[in-house]
Amino acid sequence: MFKELVPILRSRAVLMTATALDDDQIRVNVVPKKMKDGDNDALTTPLSVTGTAEELDTQLAVTLVGFVASHLQMKSALEKAKSEMDAATKATQAEARAKAKTPTSKTPVKVEPAPAAGVAQPTEPIKTAPTKPASLFDVPALIEDEDDSNSEGYTSEPAGCE
Repeated sequence: MFKELVPILRSRAVLMTATALDDDQIRVNVVPKKMKDGDNDALTTPLSVTGTAEELDTQLAVTLVGFVASHLQMKSALEKAKSEMDAATKATQAEARAKAKTPTSKTPVKVEPAPAAGVAQPTEPIKTAPTKPASLFDVPALIEDEDDSNSEGYTSEPAGCE
């Protein structure tokens, strides 16, 4: 049983407890300990197995092999992800430094579009007359009939203005 724990014991301490329960049941807890503050909590996930003494004798070693294998695989994946993130960070910082060192032109460059084929380009911009703001007293001139009356005999002048 302990030879199955050797790979995990090389990188961290492991706390093992065995507790007797009712009906000849035994619970075995295997808890990997955090070795430093930077360790991921996933690497300290405990294993708890409950069974009779005979079941634990036959199956605990196989269960520990699977637990240690998944622990080592997770540790490898976490280390790979961390190294990839570190490499990406370094590449981004190097790119930012390179952009900062690149001289930029202080004078803006004026780019004029090329004239389209067959279309005459105006030589001067077209100027429009400024519009005068409308006033409340600006009323459009009324169109008056020749006889100043309509077909019903009404005149177009306001009442009282005769």
